[in-house]
Amino acid sequence: MLPATSNASHSTIVLRVHIRFDVPADPAYPGRVAEVLSGVRLRKYTKIGAVLAAVGAIGLVVSRGTGWGEHVSPLFIAMVVGGALSMLYAPWVRFNARRRSSGYAVEGGYEITDDNILMRSGSESGGIAWDGVTQVTETPEFWIVYVGPMPATVIPRRYMSDDDAATLRTFLTDRELI
Repeated sequence: MLPATSNASHSTIVLRVHIRFDVPADPAYPGRVAEVLSGVRLRKYTKIGAVLAAVGAIGLVVSRGTGWGEHVSPLFIAMVVGGALSMLYAPWVRFNARRRSSGYAVEGGYEITDDNILMRSGSESGGIAWDGVTQVTETPEFWIVYVGPMPATVIPRRYMSDDDAATLRTFLTDRELI
């Protein structure tokens, strides 16, 4: 980490960030990443499913006391079943993502600077410029980096030092990303 510097002509503080850390070949790590990213993308299915199931259940209860209840109850039953299946879809996808990705464990690393996030995994590498990042959300284990409305990558906290994590948090706050 480089110290904060001041530009005398503008009197603004520029935080210089240079964080580098390695990620070991942990078989559980790719599964945790896949679970977090798929959970973010699939959250809407759980919400839609809960609404469908609730409306279907209310419809069943209300229709029981009416003369037309037997005609519409199949619709409400379908709503309850569809809602339940929709709520189960996200956990099923996360389970499969975790199960399949455990074979992808390779050593990697991150290098985070003022300009971008560079990631390497095995022989592959890639990066994301901070200018393209629209927001960052936090979980207990990761910072989830969004490019547009979709999560693009995660930054693991587990492999960073406490000082580097605090520096990154300050950097993200200063850029109004969290």
